[in-house]
Amino acid sequence: MGFFYFLKKKNFYKHVLIAVILTVILLWVSLKLLDIYTRHGDVYVVPDFKGKTLSDLKQEGFDDYFTFQVVDSVYDKTLPKGSVFMQNPEAGAKIKKGRRMYLTIVAAMPKKTAMPDLKNLSLRQALVTLEVNDLKAGKLKYVNYFARNAVIDQLINGEPIEPGTEIYRGSSVDLVVGKGKMQVSVPLPFLIGKTPEEARHDLHFASLNVGKEIYMDDDKKNAKVYKTQPSQLSGVNLKLGGTVNIWYRSSELFDFDSYLNKILGDTVTAGSLNINNNSPE
Repeated sequence: MGFFYFLKKKNFYKHVLIAVILTVILLWVSLKLLDIYTRHGDVYVVPDFKGKTLSDLKQEGFDDYFTFQVVDSVYDKTLPKGSVFMQNPEAGAKIKKGRRMYLTIVAAMPKKTAMPDLKNLSLRQALVTLEVNDLKAGKLKYVNYFARNAVIDQLINGEPIEPGTEIYRGSSVDLVVGKGKMQVSVPLPFLIGKTPEEARHDLHFASLNVGKEIYMDDDKKNAKVYKTQPSQLSGVNLKLGGTVNIWYRSSELFDFDSYLNKILGDTVTAGSLNINNNSPE
């Protein structure tokens, strides 16, 4: 009875209306405050910071829009020291003003690592171990030894280096390797269209050495193998530790897909080519 009595009073409806209006106003104010707090609509496209130093970013005023934080460093002797190597978020991403930008910069000096013990490992095991420790394989020197492709010694600048010695990451380590009891020759792996790093990797795993490296274009960043000596399709076999000279061209200035089609036929392209290179064990 009391409930229906209130429904007949004008004050009841006034209070309900006031409550609805206050609720709407509070909701509107809350949404506006939330927009201000989250900077709703205040979105910026992330530029490409690669190659710029932190000093460059501040001078160009980017620190007014983003908060930069260096989270890691890498060593690359081809890039300016202190420049941005990698960024997160990537260029082109849309983020709000003031958000944190995580940077990996180019270190002035490479980090150090302990020299692993490669003696008595197979060549393949030694090469993998070097890669895991951010070290590079240098020259493969084959000597008379009963176990073929067994690592006998490890050298830096021609001098033996003991396991555990602190050396810079990226250092080149030469390997003294056994020839085995029988003479063995190995085929030249397919290198056309591969990067310098891929070519060196494949030659070492095939028990071969890199000889002269000739860059035919100034653009070394996009260099790929253009031709080799011995010729890539000569079918010649090389002795263990044999040397292969390589010529490079820029993939930005030269059409490697058409070049590969011309060499190997229309069914083979740079993207589909997949030849396994196995070193003799």
